[in-house]
Amino acid sequence: MLRTYVIGDLQGCAHETAVLLNRIEEDAGGPARVLFVGDLINRGPASLDALRRVAALARAGAGEALLGNHDLHLLAVAVGAQKMAKSDTLDAILGAPDRDELIYWLRHRPLAMMAEGHLLVHAGVAPQWDAAQTMALAGEVEAVLRGPGWIDFLRGMYGNEPARWDDGLSGIARLRCIVNALTRMRLCAPDGTMDFKEKESAGAPPGSSLLPWFDLPGRRSLGTTVVFGHWSALGLLLRDDVVGLDSGCVWGGKLTALCLNDRSLLQVDCPEYKEPGKQKG
Repeated sequence: MLRTYVIGDLQGCAHETAVLLNRIEEDAGGPARVLFVGDLINRGPASLDALRRVAALARAGAGEALLGNHDLHLLAVAVGAQKMAKSDTLDAILGAPDRDELIYWLRHRPLAMMAEGHLLVHAGVAPQWDAAQTMALAGEVEAVLRGPGWIDFLRGMYGNEPARWDDGLSGIARLRCIVNALTRMRLCAPDGTMDFKEKESAGAPPGSSLLPWFDLPGRRSLGTTVVFGHWSALGLLLRDDVVGLDSGCVWGGKLTALCLNDRSLLQVDCPEYKEPGKQKG
């Protein structure tokens, strides 16, 4: 049986990705299934190389990648639905001869997946959702991204509202809320309202009632171990119910892989491509 490994946010760190993939092959004693929790690109020095490597791995049937907020940002920039930020490192992708193929491949990636009994997402799971609903709602967004209305969706994707899930949501508001939970969420109010103001902290500000989404009492996904990335300030988190794998590669931390079969870890040290504390996400 193939061993299954999950890798945290790459953010364009292609060299470290190659080193870690070699370590995985050695650890597995041969081919393995490699999954990525999203944010394959942006901020790091080699976004094009990182994207090409992961796409090739997936096309060969050896892995899969989730969409993260930076991956969705690339899609939006590519179609003119969003402007590039000063910190973006997307020019090489946008000017590449295989740009259209990469964009097509990227927009056909999932926003959630199940693997070895674990639920994988980029950022988090809304406290109102169990694993089955998470997969179903991710599928709603995936269907739109893969369909003829994908550019219109990207034009309406940005915004912080609605900040709380309601099963009665519809249209672009419903899709935006799903995307924000799966790719942007970190902290929530006790009633499940998502907060998007605190981006660089490992936790809530002093005196705040905010909690990490995974610590909200009564969250419905509690019966399933959730594996996520996105939160570099939090760093590596290993609990029975949640695993956080964004160990800050682009910020001078580590690139981390977790084997889902036995919970063993593999890590690669990374240089400081971006100064910590500035525009983490």
